[in-house]
Amino acid sequence: MTLDRYLARRFVMSFLTVTGVFFVLLSLADLIEQARQFGDEETASFGDIVSLTLLNAPQALYDLLPLLVILSSIALFLALSRSSELVVARAAGRSALRSLLAPILVVATIGVLGLAFLNPLVAATSKAYEQRVTALEDRGASIVAVDSGGLWLRQGGVEGQSVIRAERSNLDGTRLSGVTFITFSPDGHPLRRIDSDRAELIDGAWRLNDAKSWPLGNAEVPEAEAEFQPVVEVPSTLTADQIRDSFGEPSSIPIWELPRFIQRLKAAGLSARRHEVYFQSQLAQPAFLVAMLLIGAGFTLRHNRGGRTGMLVLTAISLSFGLYFIANFAEILGENDQVPILLAAWAPPLAGIALSLGLLLHLEDG
Repeated sequence: MTLDRYLARRFVMSFLTVTGVFFVLLSLADLIEQARQFGDEETASFGDIVSLTLLNAPQALYDLLPLLVILSSIALFLALSRSSELVVARAAGRSALRSLLAPILVVATIGVLGLAFLNPLVAATSKAYEQRVTALEDRGASIVAVDSGGLWLRQGGVEGQSVIRAERSNLDGTRLSGVTFITFSPDGHPLRRIDSDRAELIDGAWRLNDAKSWPLGNAEVPEAEAEFQPVVEVPSTLTADQIRDSFGEPSSIPIWELPRFIQRLKAAGLSARRHEVYFQSQLAQPAFLVAMLLIGAGFTLRHNRGGRTGMLVLTAISLSFGLYFIANFAEILGENDQVPILLAAWAPPLAGIALSLGLLLHLEDG
């Protein structure tokens, strides 16, 4: 038990050291980037630039958690090997796998804490960052550029379906520009088309300004019966959270709100597959971090002499990047409905753990 506490404390110190180094480096690089981007803004002070940098830091560290774990494990096991502490532990009858138990528990705890606290923090700071950028650039809303197809939304209701196309939108999808609404009856026939320069989502409706409406149901010549109206309200069951599914990032939603958000998307007839894949991949994050730890241990746990250490470290880092690439590729396949969601999210970390354990057992027991 004493040795387990010692190894756990050593890994925590190694992880905090690596995280601190990366935090400083990332913050300095991002500070330069923010100064370059907003240095010419008259309303941007040095304090604003620093605040933007700090708001970006949680997202950067959360994305780099696997890299931080693999580097921390390599640093720990190299230090233990060079000091022959693991050799002494083996001589005392403790196997290498038994010595890994404490670091594994620490890494799993880091993954759970990151999921419970850092993930919601990232969602909050990302939104705050966008709001700060909006205020500094004095553009009223954070605009997301779209391709030539624009943004496509769909809303359902008792009276039928409505298809919405917008050329541009703000981050939350509550303000659209270059908007076209086409309303369909329950049996699928088009009823009305409305074009508007601007549309804003309010409680229970879209508010359209300077709108032109064409009746498409029984009108023989829709253009002849078209009407111009300064303000039109179209009933809607959509919310800002649901609209984000069309073009937003699942990472902008705190992990604890994702299940309810996914249910709302499905109830509205919208695709929630991307959010489901993201949710499962986040739940698999602790297992993925454990896989990173075991990869680092597999190549640096044994006592090595000569010049092989550098090659072993390079191999461990390369394999960890390979596993990270496979995990991202599997998520893409899951989002495109090429593989089941659970397989896309859980197969890479579990395969990484199994292969790493196989390597460790081979090295320890032959």
